[in-house]
Amino acid sequence: MPRHVREAIEDRAGEVGPASLKRAAAEMSDAYRAGKTPPRIAGAERTAAYLVTRMPATYAAARAVLRETHRLLGGREISSVLDIGAGSGAAALAALEEYPAAAVTLIDRDRALLDAAREWLPQARVLADDATRTSTLVPHDLVILAYSAGEIARLPLATLWQAARVALILIEPGTPRGFAVIRAARSELLAAGAHMIAPCPAEGACPVIDPDWCHFAARVERSALHRRIKGADLGYEDEKYSYVALAREPVAPAASRIVGRPRHHPGLIELETCTPTGLTTVRATKRDRDRFRSARHAEWGAPGI
Repeated sequence: MPRHVREAIEDRAGEVGPASLKRAAAEMSDAYRAGKTPPRIAGAERTAAYLVTRMPATYAAARAVLRETHRLLGGREISSVLDIGAGSGAAALAALEEYPAAAVTLIDRDRALLDAAREWLPQARVLADDATRTSTLVPHDLVILAYSAGEIARLPLATLWQAARVALILIEPGTPRGFAVIRAARSELLAAGAHMIAPCPAEGACPVIDPDWCHFAARVERSALHRRIKGADLGYEDEKYSYVALAREPVAPAASRIVGRPRHHPGLIELETCTPTGLTTVRATKRDRDRFRSARHAEWGAPGI
């Protein structure tokens, strides 16, 4: 995340104290691992714990999605961003990395997290409200709902889509439950006339069959404070996420998408890819030098080779 945001978060954490911070972080982590909706952020301890441990992960996932969305949208102008269920503004921060001149609106019920967001997004319009209870939203070029759809009993997709002048992005945890939310939203929005941006290479039925699920991974660099709170040795973690990005007008999506971590064998690399005709395994051997070289640099979530 931007340096000024990291520094502001560490200042907030310092006011709470390590013991309270660690306890609150453990409670949130337990909820995420159990596939449950974590408790609503309340109090300085929970807010600081969220900012230290979960906000970097949300930012990393959103950053990866926004980077690919921007690439595929090409020169289409994004001058305004609506971040719904914005929390501390992680997705909006990621959007501003791609569209630095965009006007930003944040909507969330959680005043504590919105107060934090104001610190690093002072230019944003901030609304403490439940966007799911309204039938209309002020239109913005880009609408983002990150790590919030799974917490909503009845996702108001029609309202979200109506507010998106150029594109709509949904991001959820990369779990079977999170993917189920994304797949259902994908189907409904495509049926309503939306066009695929990413990650899918086509707009047909999703070829992923239960109990498998489509997800990707974003590398999150852990701060020293993050490592201490989690009792972790590694300086990084991988945030698993599922997403869909859809456009108002047709877009040329990737010809194929790598949907699993590349498997490296002696003289052979295997890539699981999603194509317009379904899932397939691409094999690159040393005999084909150019193809093998491309496969060596291929990454999970990137377009296929």
